[in-house]
Amino acid sequence: MIEYGRWLQEQLGHKCQKIAIDAGFTCPNRDGHLGTGGCTFCSNAAFNPRYCNPLKSVTTQLEEGKVFFNKKFNKLKYIAYFQAYTGTYADDKQCIHLYEEALSVKDICGIIIATRPDCMSPQLLDYLAQLRKRTFVMIEYGVESANDQTLLRINRGHDFSTSQRKICETAALGIPVGAHIILGLPDEDRKEVLRQARLIAQLPLSAIKLHQLQIIRGTALAKEYEQNPWPMPSAQEYVRLAADYLSLFPQDMAVDRIVSSIPPDMLVAPRWGLKNHEITEMLREIWTELTNNSK
Repeated sequence: MIEYGRWLQEQLGHKCQKIAIDAGFTCPNRDGHLGTGGCTFCSNAAFNPRYCNPLKSVTTQLEEGKVFFNKKFNKLKYIAYFQAYTGTYADDKQCIHLYEEALSVKDICGIIIATRPDCMSPQLLDYLAQLRKRTFVMIEYGVESANDQTLLRINRGHDFSTSQRKICETAALGIPVGAHIILGLPDEDRKEVLRQARLIAQLPLSAIKLHQLQIIRGTALAKEYEQNPWPMPSAQEYVRLAADYLSLFPQDMAVDRIVSSIPPDMLVAPRWGLKNHEITEMLREIWTELTNNSK
């Protein structure tokens, strides 16, 4: 297991910080193309930093993000992170304009684009492959689950084979690929989660990003949960599952994240009362145990 920050530093040759951007993209299962309402778990407001505002230009958001991080760190380089909603869901020319604008900002040394596997056109992927020759480029695909029944239930709008195909196409062009996975989705028990891990571990991924299912107020999933609650894992159960999940992946895989947090007033469940760094430290302890036992 390689920590993502160290992996990024190896790719770039120096330390860097991601600055999230809300470029005003939407999503095909929000605007009616595939559906409305979005994924049942999704609430973009739960994770957007304060400086992200689609009413501001990409340049302004990046400059304000730099000020935000410069209060904590000095002399950093930055990666423009197109995080909000679907970072390729627009006309190809508009996407390219936004990416080039981000790369023109001082001290921006690359881009990471979070998107859906069904929202990457061949033309845009070709552009990103060419862009990769002059700067750092990475694509994060929202896979979420490898179970098609789960993907249908959460209104995802694509199946797992779509993720498999697009990840392979992207990696074949020399672009690093990350996958976003949610652990603990409805009706996915430990056995099912680990079955999926074995499938996803076969894909040509550079990094993986995990987090626990969080039931967020105002979402369709919150309404479902309030009407018919299901058991949620304890922090200890979740960390053990995450450790066992990651143990099935190649040891040179970069792990971007294993837990996420949102403002407490937005969270219905699970309410662990722990900071992210405490969860991460629990994982390190279990990972050390797993490593020692395998020797």
